[in-house]
Amino acid sequence: MVAVRRFDRETLYGFVDPRSYLQAQSMELIKPSAELLVIPYGHVKYVSFVKEFDGAALTRTVFHSRPKFEGLWVRMSLVDGDIMEGVLPNNLLLWDATGYTFTPPEPDGNHQKVFVPKVSLRGIQVLGVVGSPLNVAVKSGRKKPQVHPDQARLF
Repeated sequence: MVAVRRFDRETLYGFVDPRSYLQAQSMELIKPSAELLVIPYGHVKYVSFVKEFDGAALTRTVFHSRPKFEGLWVRMSLVDGDIMEGVLPNNLLLWDATGYTFTPPEPDGNHQKVFVPKVSLRGIQVLGVVGSPLNVAVKSGRKKPQVHPDQARLF
């Protein structure tokens, strides 16, 4: 189940096949009435994968603090001036050529994933890397730097 937020502020509800709904220039949406819509990416602000249609408006679009789940924490500026934040997978093979699918600030809420087409973005900025593989390497075997014996211990 998805809610497709358009730039004209109209929200469309329906169903998509996650493997094939993204086409080269548009996306496919099947409305609850079984009508197939082909929506050009230029009209789509974002597509939100929801648990239920009630309360499908995305209420929180930025994190209040650093995210806890692994990935790239990004801030996206949309062409209409809105700002959205999310966590992208830290694997370039999972990124689609037509846009970005990310985890929103409240993944336990109604919105599980959000897709933003590239044509809807003015810019995208990486704010941080959460769960960096470098931290895993440090924990898994690298030695900690040696502390000089004359240095005072704080903790």
